[in-house]
Amino acid sequence: MKALPMRTTQSLSITLPHEMAQMVKSKVASGEYATESEVIRDGLRTLAARDAAVEKWLIEEVAPTYDAVMADPIGTTLSADEAHARLQAHMGKAVKEAAGK
Repeated sequence: MKALPMRTTQSLSITLPHEMAQMVKSKVASGEYATESEVIRDGLRTLAARDAAVEKWLIEEVAPTYDAVMADPIGTTLSADEAHARLQAHMGKAVKEAAGK
């Protein structure tokens, strides 16, 4: 007797607020997705990618910065004005990059 292939999906029952349910239905009705399940899967993939990006940022930027500040708290810190100026420059660059995409 031949073994049946193992199922790679699992059926779930979920409850969404009316607005989210309508969004899912609209995505299918527009033809952007074939099924409601595809909409939810894509949303979960996006969430996983965002979580991975945050984790990467924490590991590659936040942790080393924290370690540098702890190793030399006086030499590596910025004044509030310097920090604000850098943040503004960073946000301006991010906005320009997002607008260009």
